Amino acid sequence: MYKLLSFAFCLVFSVVGIAQKRTFPTDTLVVTTHQTTINGKVIPYRASTGMQPVWDENGNPIAALYHTYYERTDIKDNTTRPLVISFNGGPGSASVWMHLAYTGPKILNIDDEGFPIQPYGVKENPYSILDVADIVYVNPVNTGYSRTIPESGEKIDRKKFFGVNADIAYLADWVNTFVSRKNRWRSPKYLIGESYGTTRVSGLALALQNQEWMYLNGVILVSPTGLGIPREGIVEAANRLPYFAAAAWYHKALSPALQNRDLNELLPEVENYTFNQLLPAMALGGFLDADKKKEIASKMAYYSGLSETFILQNNLDVDTREFWKELLRTRGFTIGRLDSRYLGLDKNDAGDAPDYNAELTSWLHSFTPAINYYLREELNFKTDLQYYMFGPVRPWDNSNDHTGDNLRQAMAQNPYLHVMIQSGFFDGATTYFNAKYSMWQMDPSGKMKDRFRFEGYRSGHMMYLRREDLKNANDHIRDFIKQTQSNGKPAKY
Repeated sequence: MYKLLSFAFCLVFSVVGIAQKRTFPTDTLVVTTHQTTINGKVIPYRASTGMQPVWDENGNPIAALYHTYYERTDIKDNTTRPLVISFNGGPGSASVWMHLAYTGPKILNIDDEGFPIQPYGVKENPYSILDVADIVYVNPVNTGYSRTIPESGEKIDRKKFFGVNADIAYLADWVNTFVSRKNRWRSPKYLIGESYGTTRVSGLALALQNQEWMYLNGVILVSPTGLGIPREGIVEAANRLPYFAAAAWYHKALSPALQNRDLNELLPEVENYTFNQLLPAMALGGFLDADKKKEIASKMAYYSGLSETFILQNNLDVDTREFWKELLRTRGFTIGRLDSRYLGLDKNDAGDAPDYNAELTSWLHSFTPAINYYLREELNFKTDLQYYMFGPVRPWDNSNDHTGDNLRQAMAQNPYLHVMIQSGFFDGATTYFNAKYSMWQMDPSGKMKDRFRFEGYRSGHMMYLRREDLKNANDHIRDFIKQTQSNGKPAKY
């Protein structure tokens, strides 16, 4: 059967080559078999990669989503075997990051801190969760090899795909089809999303329940966005301080009194100060007493590594872009947005924001050649399509984002559903403290707080690039899956 599929696939692409037109099949798979070693145990598995259509209300294909599905093959009955459905973010980002660096059976050839090395490529992931769950990595429209039909976008209503709620609606239907095709309706199911992918999976949790009648056991939010939970103004400004402290600590920019303390001891103190001192002071705005303002600025400088003068010049409200430029200005470096461990070099030391994102250029350095090699040469998916690391999805409709409340509602309706949040302390885009804030605000009643879990790591947005955190974060997912199995317990309050 697999040889037949591969032959059919090759035939399609032979025809494409003759026609000299860049196109793609809308519904096809290439299947290969492999084995890997996870936590010292050999795990055989099957990889199925290819396209599955998105249909309109009349049953016509309007897009095809590229996906890769890994199944452990020495399991006789997958009835109780968990299925993890994985999305990345952007919006417009391919599902390459967690696929090739976090939970999958292969990871990038990088050093232990996550920096690129040559030769580019992949190696076994000794910490993959494939030992405990099957995984599918989904690329939404215009990411990876996924495309609308026709590819140019002509006669396609972009509103069907490129917005918070449109994205959730068509992906819910796609997931239903995938689960049906793979006969996984009885399996415990989990969604995992990173960055904007957390917006996606938070909305999907409720859409799958209310539109597809598919109930989940867990949702994992990796470096979550705001999820439509309000935090503008002084809350947004004050919430930056714990991240400032973490990044300054990493770069040894704090006083010895703080620098000599462990990060896990320091950050709770800064969090406490943020809520109990900084936030009330900022609420007074221009009517804050001058001496008190100076006292607050001094304490912020103490925790952030910035100068008191600089903080006062910004009226206590220091933007993250200014922080990335200012923290190491005297050393001649900027720091990364998504991972502030990374250093950048600007044309001028002057200015109020870095010239470029040091961390993202480093990641693209290693991910882009690796994913193109891996899909073509190890999984045998051959195509002339460009693999979109970041695809054309703009303009994106961000209106009516209630995804945090959608997730709360899904949890309320489904007693089985638990949520785990994973964040890197050095992430300056979706900060760990904002992730905690979302968790605290998601369920105002507090009735479901025992179903939330937070884990922090000493790295950035993609905390799994650091080898120590790769192991710890995957172990946390294993434990989360184990703890959220029903084990015959009825779904009731």
